[in-house]
Order: sequence, then C-alpha cells, then structure tokens
Amino acid sequence: MRLGLTIPFRDVPIDELGPLVRRVEELGYDDLWSEESVNLDGVTPLAVAATASERLRLVSGVVNVYTRGPALLAQTAAALAELSGGRFVLGLGSSSEVVVERWNEVPFERPIDTVRARVEQLRSVLAGGRGAGGFRLARPPSRPVPIVLAALRPRMLALAGEIADGAFTNFLPLSGAGTVAATFAAAAAANRAAPGAPVGSGGGKELACRFFVVPGPAEEALLAARQLLVAYATVPVYAEFLRWLGWGEALAPMLAAWSAGERAAALELVPEALVREIFLFGPLEAAADRLAAFAEAGITTAVLALLVPPAELEPAIEVLASRRP
Repeated sequence: MRLGLTIPFRDVPIDELGPLVRRVEELGYDDLWSEESVNLDGVTPLAVAATASERLRLVSGVVNVYTRGPALLAQTAAALAELSGGRFVLGLGSSSEVVVERWNEVPFERPIDTVRARVEQLRSVLAGGRGAGGFRLARPPSRPVPIVLAALRPRMLALAGEIADGAFTNFLPLSGAGTVAATFAAAAAANRAAPGAPVGSGGGKELACRFFVVPGPAEEALLAARQLLVAYATVPVYAEFLRWLGWGEALAPMLAAWSAGERAAALELVPEALVREIFLFGPLEAAADRLAAFAEAGITTAVLALLVPPAELEPAIEVLASRRP
C-alpha cells in the first residue's frame, strides 16, 4: 500500500510547509495529495512541495473541472509537472453543487459528461495537441501526466476505470470498501491502463482513499469526527454515496434534522457506528492495522489527513511512517 499525506497541514501556515515536506520525504512516505475545500487552493501547496522535495509523488486531490477551464487546467498541470520533474499527478473531480454553484457561482451540470469531456481535452492538450478554441501549450510536459478521478458512486467509479489512471475516494466505511473496489476494478479490468499509470495494481490503475486520523482522548476525537462527518454527509453526493453503501436508514434521522435546520440535533444523530468505520481513532500505532484491512479490501493508496494540532504534527508523521502497513 502506498502511503501519502494530505497538504496543507491543518493550521500550519504555507510558509512553514517546506521543512515539513522535507521531513515527510526523509521518513519514506510515497505521496503528498493536496485538498481544496475551505482551506487553501489545491495547487499552491503542491508548488511549495515540489521545490522542497526530490522523490515524493505530488497529486492534486482534487481540483474540480468547473471552476478552472480546460486551458487553465492544462497550464497548471504542465507547470507542476515541470516544477516537480515529472512527479505530478492531476487529480480531477466534479466536486459538488455546494462548492461549484453556491460558492463559485458556476452552474453544476452533467458531472459525468463534464468530467469525461475534460479528461479527453486534457489528454490531448498535455500531449501537445490542440484543445478548445485551438489552444495549445507552448511547452507541453515531456512525458504523460497521469490523471486520477475523484469517484464515489458506480458511474464515476466506472468512468475512472475506463478513462483515468486511477480513482480517489473519500469518507469510505470499511464495510463498503470491497463494494467500491469491486466496482472500480470491473471497469479497470475492461479497459487497458492509460499512459503514465502511477501504480501497478489492477492493470496499472490505483484506488486511493483519504483517511482522517483523529488521535487523542476518545470523547474529543469522536466529537471532531462527528462534526466533520455531518458537514460532508449532508451534501447530496456524499449522502447518496453512503446510501449506496447501505447506510441510508442509519443516516435518515440525521439528514431529516439537518433539512429542518436543527443543526445541533443533526450532530447528535450522526451514527457512531458509521463514524467508527470511516475514521482512524485511537493510538497512532493502531492505524496500520486499520489501513491493512482497507488494503485487503482493495485500496492501494492511503492518503492520511491528520487532525492534530501543529505541535503534534511532526511526531504523528513519524509514528505513522514507522508503522505503515
């Protein structure tokens, strides 16, 4: 199992990222994956990481296909590929109606078709061809840039298996990991690996997942996890994802309270069993056992998001590196 970390790190200023990246590389991690939600953008931290590392694979995990046009995405990918010496992987996703339409005032329409079209455009432009409106990169990457798609439900997982080098999932309960992996693997097996595939699994296609690591006292850890889960599980794409994996009945009271504007009640109604299946709790040394169970279910890359204060970050990174699955 490949092991990566999510950047930027929680509450760590970006001008302090470089030394931490160097330490991550020294400890033997494989990847750094950016995130783009309510923190920094998904590109700038990767540029910092590119100049502070020599070996780490750098992945946008993920930028969405609506708020950046195809030419800008191609320029960004080319720049990061050049800056990193070919270590960049372009992680794309449709995101959600909340991020795209409410926050960025861009219509959120036909996500499957939009993602497919964007990947096709980018493959051509990054290989030196012309894209929309005749756009062409003056200096395309010297070798193919792998593309990974954020995917939760069957249609996007199938699309990733068909046209991308891998899939990237999130908030995955252990009980549903086999279902997600099998859905993706079926599509990947039916399609040859695309050029530049980053990992030699399933025909060269990887299945990555972000895992939220919440160490510390049980009550505090559970509260932090419940707060994070209610924020995501009430977004339609995540609610449907968890319904597909069999959690619809357990989530129904929480979703009803949220829809009624009863935020505190919704937090209390988050199913604890689901929280325990998704998050990595307890001593950091125990995380390896949990990750091994996900690896057995078909996850090939673990991307850890550490929910720890800055003072505890480097020790946590060291422990997790020493106990990798």
